[in-house]
Amino acid sequence: MRLLRSSIHSDITDLSGSVFTRKAARGIVLKGENILLLYTERYHDYTLPGGGIDKGESHIEGLIRELLEETGAHSITNIREFGRYEEYRPWHKEGFDIVHMESYCYLCDIDSQLKSTDLETYEIQNGMTPVWKNIHKAIEHNENTMLRSPKKGLSIERETFLLKQIVEELL
Repeated sequence: MRLLRSSIHSDITDLSGSVFTRKAARGIVLKGENILLLYTERYHDYTLPGGGIDKGESHIEGLIRELLEETGAHSITNIREFGRYEEYRPWHKEGFDIVHMESYCYLCDIDSQLKSTDLETYEIQNGMTPVWKNIHKAIEHNENTMLRSPKKGLSIERETFLLKQIVEELL
């Protein structure tokens, strides 16, 4: 899959520490200029649905599972590669200094009716909600959050970059 961008978080001065690699699959579902996103109240941002690929799971299996769990999307068809975003970020759990996050992004179609979500406890506590959002308004919102909000999470730069890339290439 083509590499869209590689980034290193500003808190990382070198990559010589212990590195944990985490692979994730992310879905891009468009209806005109509207895109299926997750709004997270805790971080006040919009992100692509998706998450970690489980051991023994293919990227596509992980994508389908994550879309169903986080948004209720089902009957996922016409899956095609969009691109990969890799980043190195500080890791705050025991055993590693850095996480090498690889996000594999896929375009896909879904059934127009969403089923119920099956969010994890921390996702519910963070106020995560699936929404259809105008992509331009989502970008503007995330940019304002990056500039003004102390609540911003580590993924907002990746997500905003990906949304802008989607606009540039697909709309």
